Amino acid sequence: MPSTKTTITYCAAIDLGATSGRVILGAWSKNRLKLTAVHRFPNTFRTLDCNDYWEIGALWHEIQTGLRKAAAALPRGAKLASVGVDTWGVDYALVNDTGRLVFPVHAYRDNRTQAGLKTLGGTRAALERVYAATGIPNVFYNSSLQLAETIAACPAITDLATRCLFLPDYFNYLLSGRMANELTIASTTQLLDVHSCDWSRAALDYFRVPAQWLGKPVLAGTKLGTVRGIPELKSTRVIAVPGHDTACAYDAMPASPDGTDLFLSSGTWSLVGFESDTPVLGPDALAARVANERIGDGRYRPLTNVIGMWLLERTMLDLGPNARPKNPAAWDKLIADAAKLPPSKHLINTADPALANPPSMKAVIDAQIRRKKGAPPKNVVGYMRLICDSLGRGHADAMRAFERMTGRKFKRILIVGGGSRSPLLCQTTADAASIPVVSFNLEGTAVGNIANQLIALKAVKDLPSFRHHLTAHLEKKVYNPKK
Repeated sequence: MPSTKTTITYCAAIDLGATSGRVILGAWSKNRLKLTAVHRFPNTFRTLDCNDYWEIGALWHEIQTGLRKAAAALPRGAKLASVGVDTWGVDYALVNDTGRLVFPVHAYRDNRTQAGLKTLGGTRAALERVYAATGIPNVFYNSSLQLAETIAACPAITDLATRCLFLPDYFNYLLSGRMANELTIASTTQLLDVHSCDWSRAALDYFRVPAQWLGKPVLAGTKLGTVRGIPELKSTRVIAVPGHDTACAYDAMPASPDGTDLFLSSGTWSLVGFESDTPVLGPDALAARVANERIGDGRYRPLTNVIGMWLLERTMLDLGPNARPKNPAAWDKLIADAAKLPPSKHLINTADPALANPPSMKAVIDAQIRRKKGAPPKNVVGYMRLICDSLGRGHADAMRAFERMTGRKFKRILIVGGGSRSPLLCQTTADAASIPVVSFNLEGTAVGNIANQLIALKAVKDLPSFRHHLTAHLEKKVYNPKK
């Protein structure tokens, strides 16, 4: 008699963001994915003598805690099939042959790259050469600039370090014991060859990064080994999912096969882009700061980086301890109150470099508004309205720039991430772009992370199949532009 037992595949997504992290348990059965957040924790960088660093040991402790909780949450007799790690982009760990850290892990907002940023930006020929080679614009957080500064400030590091592992690579190594650079995270560095899946010799030479520090990147879906050091997960596979959280978020979006959807991953940053078989290059792309990041299978994810809800996070710090809502209901009220205000007459220039990591975000925003002969907001509700209006315009400007450069015409904007839960941000984006914004109720990066694990485990055929199954059961809300 045939068995009627339902097969359930369990996977865990380790998803680390710049302000928070989580471990999500996924259960895949009958073409449906059920998620359980088993562990959430805050994340922040710390300033030490004018430089910014991640608390990497604390993050590793939280990852282990989360994986143990994931194992404990399984039904009796069930096994965790696999685990995958995604993080924010560009940051890295320098290790020796035994995997030991030989240098502290800097945070990308550290101002140490400003000299190198200015030098490359002021040398047109070099800037054009690096962009043509890598398809990545000159931005202060690039791994290339970070590594160049490390090597210049501490020349002995080239004797101490033998490998450069970007953060998902490093945590994959701690889990599996295998050192490997994954493609999507490699594509955030300004060191990857835009026309291949290997490193750019021209970029490595310009930034003086030792080629031996980097292994040829592996594609998403590569099996790295089994989890070590956590007895509860001794048979669990470590799979290299798209290491960059934005790549995972894009994979989770149930996009139209005709390529007319624009993707928006909204969080600390707003990542606006689309999927493409070819990169977007040339003078216009360089001027628009288009980053040709990669999809886990090797294709392209041209995008622009619009500063995101970081504006609100940092402004709230200036407004005092009571400015930040304490629970979801309070957040909903803040957003609703802001939506009742009239649209802002003067908008923030979201491309202003002064917004990156100022001592006072409120002071920078207020100065911008005053230069436009406007009055700064009086309270957190006013700042919420101003920031959402400004981000909506920034998203629309990015969309129109892509349409000009590629000849595409986008019909929808698909949004995931924290900003997707803000009706005000979704509506201001729809109004500014004059096309519908579709907000999906899903843990975007975790879903994309787990999707790639399921494909590697052959529980799902491929990404289009996963998106098809996901769409059938997905909650969504459409925000049509107001005329």
